[in-house]
Amino acid sequence: MTSEPAAEKNRLRRELLATRAAAFEAAPAAGDRLFEHLEALLPPAPAVVSAYWPMRGELDTRPAMATLAGLGHSVCLPVTVAPHSPLRFRAWAPGQRLVPGGFGTQVPSPEEEELIPSVLLVPLVGFDDEGYRLGYGGGFYDRTLAQLRAAGPALAIGLGYAAQRVGRLPREATDQRLDWIVTELGAQAVEPALSV
Repeated sequence: MTSEPAAEKNRLRRELLATRAAAFEAAPAAGDRLFEHLEALLPPAPAVVSAYWPMRGELDTRPAMATLAGLGHSVCLPVTVAPHSPLRFRAWAPGQRLVPGGFGTQVPSPEEEELIPSVLLVPLVGFDDEGYRLGYGGGFYDRTLAQLRAAGPALAIGLGYAAQRVGRLPREATDQRLDWIVTELGAQAVEPALSV
């Protein structure tokens, strides 16, 4: 990671976390209608769909997760197993007890089945129109998407508030593009990448 993009990402991350917190405070129930925006993007059931248990003002995926499970999709949640490693995914079902995970997350217990998702619902700190995302800085989703895409198709859908959009995020060679961005306003296809 070069210092210039890293420094700019850190600056943006601070700003956009505050932006996201304000957006969540203004519309805490925005996730209630999330599945309406996702439905047309998803393959027919049964697919393996990774979501996330929301924290720190992230767009709430829990209502969509319950709907997906009810439609016959296999839903899983990401688990951090080691620094600088791809995520793993454990099966989730409505009403399931979760345990504390790394970085303040809640995850299925180690006894739950590990799954390999073909669709990933990815939390956003920020995003741009070319499908690049800003996360918390650990690179877990970039490593995970690279690994999954090397093995076959993996649809990545970023979830956030419209206010988290920026003109253009700083880029690094390891950054993975998303296929769609979904906000409380609807779904947006990712534009073709411009030259770096």
